[in-house]
Amino acid sequence: MAPDTDIRDNLEKVKARIAAAAAEAGRSAAAVTLVAVAKSHPAAVIRPALQAGHRVFGENRVQEAEAKWPALKADHPDLRLHLVGGLQRNKVKRAVALFDAIETIDNPRLARAVADEMARSGRRPQCFVQVNTGDEPQKGGVAPADADAFIAACRDDFGLAIAGLMCVPPLEDEPSPHFALLREIAKRNGVDGLSMGMSGDFETAIRLGATHVRVGTAIFGERPAVKQETEA
Repeated sequence: MAPDTDIRDNLEKVKARIAAAAAEAGRSAAAVTLVAVAKSHPAAVIRPALQAGHRVFGENRVQEAEAKWPALKADHPDLRLHLVGGLQRNKVKRAVALFDAIETIDNPRLARAVADEMARSGRRPQCFVQVNTGDEPQKGGVAPADADAFIAACRDDFGLAIAGLMCVPPLEDEPSPHFALLREIAKRNGVDGLSMGMSGDFETAIRLGATHVRVGTAIFGERPAVKQETEA
């Protein structure tokens, strides 16, 4: 667990790097939202970032988020929480209730379930479509070749407003082509948001148009080892 001062320093360093990358690309740093990914870290590790004024965070699992974020949100009503991990349909009700953005919509049944729950609950989290830019069979996301049709279905069939696209390039690949591909899919579909780039490549993502970067390790340090479990 990183000390409080380290987390604050790390946060400031990441924000400075975001500003520098944005300036190099001729963009404003304000056009890039830093999603501080806190998965596997307890609330005590998150609080120093909140005390430093940061308000946008990400989590991978609904169950883990439910254990720590309601109290943090109660203390900080302006906090915004993004789901950046895969979402199972049996967790949709809970996800819509807790998260302010869902970045991993990637199939019609999930899109329909999210749309139905939003209509039922009245909550309207932002919706991002996850694109599997590397066509990796083990990874979530719609195939690039199917992205246009799926985005159209989300809008026309399910009534979802698509705020952005998200991708996670293969670890072994140079990320630039993946970010460029996501940007091109977004452009031809009239989608403004691009959630791409993590601790190791967010500056590259910013140069290629990222509007959201998902940074965890560079802020909070290495994640503690956790026992793998299947969410109920």
